[in-house]
Amino acid sequence: MTSRMPVVFFGHGSPMNALADNAVTQAWARIAGNMPRPRAILCISAHWETRGTAVTAMEKPRTIHDFGGFPQALFDVQYPAPGDPTLAARVAGLLAPTPVAMDRDWGLDHGPTFR
Repeated sequence: MTSRMPVVFFGHGSPMNALADNAVTQAWARIAGNMPRPRAILCISAHWETRGTAVTAMEKPRTIHDFGGFPQALFDVQYPAPGDPTLAARVAGLLAPTPVAMDRDWGLDHGPTFR
């Protein structure tokens, strides 16, 4: 029998949480500290506006800062999360019969961008 990781929904709230030490970020740290390390994290973004459905399918997605009006320190944050093209293909297969594009050039973004 395989054990399953819990499912957690994190609404990011203010982008400034990436720099903050507050009740929200401390709670996130406690939750993470009480869970085993996952092999992968599936993040579903409501910010990415595109035609159709796509999954990020590259080994090293870049960090995209597509927002404005924040301090430079937030633009300096990089999130070098590793990608997994094989897992992306599996996710795409699980969504059948919905056609899913394998995106190999966009990256991890924050806000609305139409492609």
